[in-house]
Amino acid sequence: VQLQASGGGLVQAGDSLRLSCAASGLTFRNYGMAWFRQAPGKEREFVASISTSGNTIKYGDSVKGRFTISRDNAENMVYLRMDSLKPEDTAIYYCATKWGSTYPNWGQGTQVTVFS
Repeated sequence: VQLQASGGGLVQAGDSLRLSCAASGLTFRNYGMAWFRQAPGKEREFVASISTSGNTIKYGDSVKGRFTISRDNAENMVYLRMDSLKPEDTAIYYCATKWGSTYPNWGQGTQVTVFS
């Protein structure tokens, strides 16, 4: 299984970014997907998850109303649209497969840096 995250960058507070995660080596439609992030010196934080069909979506409290997770099962892709970015959103963002309550596969991460 390979998960390739991309789309990170250096942006100003208030800007938007869309992260992408390309999945391969698995039957993508059978897996829920999730995004996590980790800032320097901090623990890994749950950002969002989406079910196999996209019908069930959850967000971490710190991103609710600003971030949107979506998926394209035909393209084996999951996305994270991030609006109204804040400096505290600065972190490495990781995509992961979700299987029940576990996250068995992880991508390499993409850096998001938000300056004020």
